[in-house]
Amino acid sequence: AAMAALMTRWELPVKRLIARIVFNAGEAEELAQETMVRVWQQRGTFRDGAAARPWIFTIAANLARNRLRWWRRRPTISLQEWSEVNDEGRMTKGGETEGAGGLERAERAEAVREAVAALPVELREALILFEYEGLGQAEIAMVSGCSVKAVESRVARARAKLRTALAQWV
Repeated sequence: AAMAALMTRWELPVKRLIARIVFNAGEAEELAQETMVRVWQQRGTFRDGAAARPWIFTIAANLARNRLRWWRRRPTISLQEWSEVNDEGRMTKGGETEGAGGLERAERAEAVREAVAALPVELREALILFEYEGLGQAEIAMVSGCSVKAVESRVARARAKLRTALAQWV
């Protein structure tokens, strides 16, 4: 019952976070399940009174980072396979819109996905946790294992790189 409650509460937020880091629906699903297993196995290390979200997101982000490192050693992943992540944490194919306005939105969304995917992992992770997951800088510092100042810097650098990469769309 406790594991079911844990899954119900955290499965989608964890899946969304991982999907935004690894850009692969199957891997996000697998890593989200692995995160829940690890959370359950490591429940004794959770400090009473501490916020659960940073602790769970730390486990999820570490698993996602490990998977990205594994992929880098095996360069068989195609960037063209990366897709958009919707609010349920599911991958969807971009560009399936109608009309000229829809096409422009799809192109802009694809440009944003590519720009975010091109960010170094530490910048991408900080930006995703701040902008998409709504974590505060102190929580991101806990998840990332760095200082609050480093988080501020990473978010600012990620935004600057995105601004440059997406200048034609502004």
